[in-house]
Amino acid sequence: MDTPVPPRAAGPGPRRRDRHGRGMRGPIAPPQVPLAASRADVFADLVQDSVERLERRWPQLADIDFLVLEVPRLDGRTWNDEAVPLGGTITAREGRPARVVIYRRPVEIRTKGRDERAALVHEVVVEQVAELLGLTPETVDPRYGED
Repeated sequence: MDTPVPPRAAGPGPRRRDRHGRGMRGPIAPPQVPLAASRADVFADLVQDSVERLERRWPQLADIDFLVLEVPRLDGRTWNDEAVPLGGTITAREGRPARVVIYRRPVEIRTKGRDERAALVHEVVVEQVAELLGLTPETVDPRYGED
């Protein structure tokens, strides 16, 4: 009983928790549940759903790249609150396909819930596709503008 317990030697691995049993723990949710998906992943899924919906009517959209960027670049432009773009287009050139760009943060700021965000994403995708194809948004999606 007189033999003291030697202190535990610090191992080579990182310490998982602080001395009070608190600190870093494992992930909150397993990767296969929706809670584990990041906001960027959820937004990209909304864009993909919108594109798939339009591709049924317009098969030529398979040749267009759809990109999601966080925010638009300034490129020497100045924007006020009402003029920040939600999307943009890049025409095809030099062997590169045409591109439709959707800006995630400006869209998220203007919406409150998932349904509202999905509707705005679809409107932006329809508007950008219409601009790229030289058509009206109502021609691209007959339900454009309906709530």
